[in-house]
Amino acid sequence: MAITEQQVQDALRKLVDPNTRKDFVSTKSARNMRVDGDKVSVEILLGYPAKSQLGPIREQVTKALKAIPGIGAVNVDAQMKIVSHAVQRGVKLVPSIKNIIAVASGKGGVGKSTVAVNLALALAAEGASVGVLDADIYGPSQPTMLGIRGRPESRDGKSLEPMEGHGVQAMSIGFLIDLETPMVWRGPMVTQALEQLLNETKWREVDYLVVDLPPGTGDIQLTLAQRVPVTGAIIVTTPQDIALMDARKGLKMFEKVGIPILGIVENMSTHVCSKCGHEEHIFGEGGGERMGKDYNVELLGALPLDIHIREQADSGKPTVVADPDGRVSQTYKQIARRVAVMIAEKAQDHTAAFPKIVVQNT
Repeated sequence: MAITEQQVQDALRKLVDPNTRKDFVSTKSARNMRVDGDKVSVEILLGYPAKSQLGPIREQVTKALKAIPGIGAVNVDAQMKIVSHAVQRGVKLVPSIKNIIAVASGKGGVGKSTVAVNLALALAAEGASVGVLDADIYGPSQPTMLGIRGRPESRDGKSLEPMEGHGVQAMSIGFLIDLETPMVWRGPMVTQALEQLLNETKWREVDYLVVDLPPGTGDIQLTLAQRVPVTGAIIVTTPQDIALMDARKGLKMFEKVGIPILGIVENMSTHVCSKCGHEEHIFGEGGGERMGKDYNVELLGALPLDIHIREQADSGKPTVVADPDGRVSQTYKQIARRVAVMIAEKAQDHTAAFPKIVVQNT
């Protein structure tokens, strides 16, 4: 008995991608469906980096199709393709960068830079081409966290080659100055430095550029909102009421300037004693979840206060690299996949497809 395309579609509609939480037909992930007698082939195209997910998804789809009565050979090809998505109005995309993710916090000391670097490494581990821009001009920490030393080269005398650590491209003011030199700069100099670091670095076809912002809602954040094409922002907080108060201000600022909030990451959520294993909420409990409900924003994940996270970041080998199969790394990877899925669901940016019009006097 010949299999119909409708039967194949019905089977795929019942399958839910654990990452998008939607079926493969409604997300248009199922492509190039071919039915030849009792043979079926289908392509599953994911819009997010999913190196670790391709095998399980291929098995999931194959198993569902093989359950169709009378089915013969089944061929499932699972792939991923990351494209540029829409940014705030009136801001052009940066060449060679598809999507920019801002990682922000209302106040300092909540572990934002650690989250940013592990998010970048998690996206890279899932097969994406990733860059990190350290936008904290006064307190750059990414060179230390990525274990990168030295100064960037300039092959053409105009632009800088990005540095690289653990397969991730990086640029920071920390590469250009002595780490002990304080940046005694006023706001306009700082914002100009940010724009130069972004636009005068020769990024190599980056799928996601993770921007590690300084804490607060000042000059850097406003420059980012007005001149940098941001796909979405992540707010990092701790469960503590004081941190949440400031995190709410950061969230509202991004809303005001038209940058979508991709979600909240609750850092230092619980503390597990390294001696006895006792777990307690030393900074309070459920703050990130309450904030998410108040603003209708997703809580992307909760990370523990763990001495190993701090030690690994300080040593230049963050958790996702130092302990890739550990529980904390798995949480970072889940957060990274969820962020990428939310970006994939946004409207695509097609400006690169339009020709540039140049007016010349002849």
